[in-house]
Amino acid sequence: MLASSEISAIVFFVKDLDRTNTFYQHVLGLSTERIDGHDGALLTAQSGSLTLVFIQADEEPGRSPVAVFGLEGGIDDVVDALVKQNVEIVVPVSEAPDGGLTADFLDPDGHVLSLYQPAEAPRSIPNA
Repeated sequence: MLASSEISAIVFFVKDLDRTNTFYQHVLGLSTERIDGHDGALLTAQSGSLTLVFIQADEEPGRSPVAVFGLEGGIDDVVDALVKQNVEIVVPVSEAPDGGLTADFLDPDGHVLSLYQPAEAPRSIPNA
């Protein structure tokens, strides 16, 4: 189901976006961008084709990072297929901070995995 997708992003919950920006931009030398989303600011850093996403939140250590599978479309179809296989969906398909769509689910050990598709991509793909 996700074999042809790539891990397109890894999401980290952090305590301080400014401190995180300093580290990833000035210490590691990555290109960073602060984005004001509808749920507040977030920070992204690019490492090749992989996007690191930093969201300020009071999360317990070990609750992140979250691997995000990038989809070209069909997020509703993928979530439906996961449900049919008794996978626990912890965040149903919903709007991502940038206007795309996202959904979160658990692996058998309780690790959060996520799906993401851009806003312009179709939610469902006929005959998928």
